[in-house]
Amino acid sequence: MTKKSGYIFVLLILASCSSSGQEQKIKTGNTEHMYYIQKSDEEWKSELTDDEYRVLIQCGTELPGTGKYNNFYKKGKYYCAACGQLLFDSGTKYSSGSGWPSFFDVISDSSVVLIEDRSHGMVRTEVRCSDCGGHLGHVFNDGPEPTGLRYCINSVSMKFVEEEEANNKDK
Repeated sequence: MTKKSGYIFVLLILASCSSSGQEQKIKTGNTEHMYYIQKSDEEWKSELTDDEYRVLIQCGTELPGTGKYNNFYKKGKYYCAACGQLLFDSGTKYSSGSGWPSFFDVISDSSVVLIEDRSHGMVRTEVRCSDCGGHLGHVFNDGPEPTGLRYCINSVSMKFVEEEEANNKDK
């Protein structure tokens, strides 16, 4: 490996979603996003379960078919497990057969940040919570109408609240 290709490799590793911890400031295209909620790794570790920390902060994933919301269809809303921001409504959830909970739309475009993810030899679009930067999953262009999108989200990244309680919570 040449010195130049070594630098490029290191830059690619740093740019990808890594297990070394969460970035508090990210660059997406020509814009930079600063997360409203910023905490140290020690703070996140004390507030999250081991699985939540691994997925939300270290950009891990659940094994397909293992998440508690994969085959779950109660009416309500889904919130970020790290910070509580509203992310998805159950009316946009559908069975994609992917092994992860899937939604065809977010509650608001401002609730998530989309980031190009070139990790694991693929080019995908990562989905993060716009308030805390927690890794939620990825979005793909193979979903149903009306959006044609499939937000493929880790169950452990979300907390579900049933419809009546969620309506009271969001007032």
